[in-house]
Amino acid sequence: MNTWLQTLRQHNAQIDDNGVVSGFEGSRPGELPRGFVAPLTDAGLVVATGDDAPAFLHNQLTNDVERLGPEEARLAGYCSPKGRLLATLLMWKTAAGIHLQLPRQIQPAVQKRLQMYVLRAKVKLADASDAVVLLGAGGEPAAGLLKTWFPQLPAAPLAKTDSEHGTLIRLSDAFGQPRYQWAVPAAAAAACWTELVKTLTPVGTPLWRLTDIHAGVPLVTQATQEQFVPQMINFELIGGVNFKKGCYPGQEVVARSQYLGKLKRRMLLASVDALEVKPGTELFWSGDPDQPYGMVVNAERNFGSGSDILAELKLAATEEGTIHLGSASGPALSFLTLPYALPA
Repeated sequence: MNTWLQTLRQHNAQIDDNGVVSGFEGSRPGELPRGFVAPLTDAGLVVATGDDAPAFLHNQLTNDVERLGPEEARLAGYCSPKGRLLATLLMWKTAAGIHLQLPRQIQPAVQKRLQMYVLRAKVKLADASDAVVLLGAGGEPAAGLLKTWFPQLPAAPLAKTDSEHGTLIRLSDAFGQPRYQWAVPAAAAAACWTELVKTLTPVGTPLWRLTDIHAGVPLVTQATQEQFVPQMINFELIGGVNFKKGCYPGQEVVARSQYLGKLKRRMLLASVDALEVKPGTELFWSGDPDQPYGMVVNAERNFGSGSDILAELKLAATEEGTIHLGSASGPALSFLTLPYALPA
């Protein structure tokens, strides 16, 4: 157990076998606290350095890396040659290099795959997961408190600011509250956490991922690698794909999905009366119960007795009948409203 996890345990964190903070001693909140902070211990971080790093990543990812500005972060995908997502990434640039954030569980394999294509390019990929601590903070009290370290907060989603205290990125709102991610140097994390929890309610990583779900931001995990073309999980709608940049693995498939014909699969937000829902679980339509019609992208327990999920589905199955989890006789999904509109 690294020093950061030991610090969290001293603050009554409950940590599972994978190093994920499932919660804090006491009780799970019955609603989202007005101001909250979560350790994002499920996330890994790769830093790319070297003269050729921007061009190299630009040729590997679905978004523009060469024009990534110092005051912005971007979403990006890493695809197989068949256009299927191997990872969804949050990326930003600092003086230390280009940072790629993705689930810690898949980071080693994704980093190794990227490394295979470096060849003679002047690029170094380093695991920075233990050198930088990632924190998620939300709510108006969080915004006020973060000004202690970042006097000028990033105002729009995916805007960022840097200071001697690290990098602060504004994320999409969820549950009507602003959200920020703070990448803080590991050596300063304990002191920052102590100050944050004087005002903000500490919550587990799963609750933070629930806010991601309500923001409509998907995360490809080990269970869903190579399952989705980016548009199937709305990735181009939230800025994760640049259709004007040059080639990258799977680019032809992604472009064809965008411009040829009507996209028949999309990601929707739903609730289901079931606990412990896993990404990759198949979804079934009552109109054709013998074959799956979709898949769970992400899922977390909600504040009631069930789970909220991002569900990738054939759109035809949502026009009539019901969608069920796991089998045609499984619990039915109740659809909620995404925070952004799907194309007609």
